[in-house]
Amino acid sequence: MPTINYEEISQLALDFRNQCFLNAYDAIDCEKLLLKLNVLTVFRPLSGAFSGMCERKRNRYFMLINSEQVLARQHFTIAHELYHLFVQQEFKVYLCNPGVQTKDVEETKADVFAANFLLPELGIKQMIPIAELKTGITLPTLFKLESYFSVSHAALLNRLKDLKLLTNREKEAYSTISVIQLAKTYGFDTKLYEKGNNENLVIGDYAVLAREKFEQDKISEGHYIELLNAIGIHLPAYNNEENQNSY
Repeated sequence: MPTINYEEISQLALDFRNQCFLNAYDAIDCEKLLLKLNVLTVFRPLSGAFSGMCERKRNRYFMLINSEQVLARQHFTIAHELYHLFVQQEFKVYLCNPGVQTKDVEETKADVFAANFLLPELGIKQMIPIAELKTGITLPTLFKLESYFSVSHAALLNRLKDLKLLTNREKEAYSTISVIQLAKTYGFDTKLYEKGNNENLVIGDYAVLAREKFEQDKISEGHYIELLNAIGIHLPAYNNEENQNSY
């Protein structure tokens, strides 16, 4: 694994939170953040080994996320791609599989950034009962943290281990549990651990830009409809006044 400065990456994650007007405690709503940052984001079913990709051209930002993966992993992928788009100095197009060991330094940095960005140290410690900080974190508290910060069980365990809030033995023990079954037992929503119902979801101004180009006669009606069809929006013919008024 590449040698990186973990403290530096942690500070970059905190700085980026500040730039986004987010404090050092609260959870992040990924969809709202993508809207705020004006990142055109498309969720599509992709091969299992491919988590996502991003591209940056001038002041335009694009992200593609695998909608076949569980929601928590999608959130981690989004945070990972944000590092490439807004923090990394020398950008190139990345096809990413966050969490998988790699020799690429920037990919490793993006993983560390995502963990720090989604799971801020101050926020984690604030939510753990004082007694458990001394005696050990319980399973209900783990599920509470995962639910609040919208992260996977594995991502949380890795973060807690890095923060020395879990021992190796505790991490290994918690890694073997039946997450969905036990989360239900403790009354927590399990949607984080399941495939998201967001296939063909688009976040951003893709449809707005497509319509503007059509209304400015920069693209044909057929091309306009094709662009919308590509993101799952299906319109009838657009060449009459009734359709224009009803859109």
